[in-house]
Amino acid sequence: MLQIKITSVNISEQKGTIKKPVDQIELTHNGVRDDAHAGHWNRQVSLLGTESIAKFEAEANRQVMPGEFAENLTTTGMDLWTAHPLDRFTSGDIELEVTQIGKECHGTSCAIFKEVGNCVMPKEGIFCRVLSPGILKAAMELEYHPKMYRILVITLSDRASAGEYEDRSGPRIRELLKDFFGSQNLNHFIHSALLPDDPQKLEALLLQAKEELVDLVITTGGTGIGPRDFTTDVVRALLDKEIPGIMESIRMKYGADKPAALLSRSIAGVMGKSLLFTLPGSVKAVNEYMAEITRSLVHMIYMLHGLDSH
Repeated sequence: MLQIKITSVNISEQKGTIKKPVDQIELTHNGVRDDAHAGHWNRQVSLLGTESIAKFEAEANRQVMPGEFAENLTTTGMDLWTAHPLDRFTSGDIELEVTQIGKECHGTSCAIFKEVGNCVMPKEGIFCRVLSPGILKAAMELEYHPKMYRILVITLSDRASAGEYEDRSGPRIRELLKDFFGSQNLNHFIHSALLPDDPQKLEALLLQAKEELVDLVITTGGTGIGPRDFTTDVVRALLDKEIPGIMESIRMKYGADKPAALLSRSIAGVMGKSLLFTLPGSVKAVNEYMAEITRSLVHMIYMLHGLDSH
């Protein structure tokens, strides 16, 4: 596990101003006690690495003191900007969750910009929210825990589960997900299941995924209007919120040229902390649906966790 060292802890009483090093900071569920950025929002604690500061010092030919870029924690040992939202940092019982990489730069209207002449926080600073409070001091260490996305792909088919033919749509979903999460540099683990067209077995597996906080569940098969097509009905009953726009858009996009595409009853929604999508059972449909789903998948994940990635 990667460990980074805190070189300074810093506080300011006003936003947009340089922070001053202090002996220790107290993290509460509102952020850093007595700091201007504390509150019920996602940018409670700011971090900036000496690795980023050193680049600025070389360009500006001047030394930068801890807190000059308004960071609460000055650290060393990691390029912090390579982290992703939902990654975590821990120290003992303390737990911070990354919520944002960089921020909007206010340029010459910002006191920091006026005093320092530039700012690295908009590109390489990161922001966290406090999940578990405590005391942090300089020389303490933080452990970095990248988010591991847990994914479940379920194929529903009487014939494939009986070995009468090879399941091709499930493996294709896995392949597309590996490519997508790999392109985003996001750690992920994909588990697959092959079920007969059995409503009770599907419901049991979905409830298990909900309990285990699986991030993403994608089913393939059983979305039509045949007598054994029940996937959509089982899934809809378990959803807390439906996301109708995605599947409606896909049906309209492909149904214009292929009216049969309009017969798909595929749905998308939220089940607890899981995103759930039901796809048709053909490889061609999988390719079409996944191309549209992945366009907004990361944004959906962040929204589900209360993050605004606009």
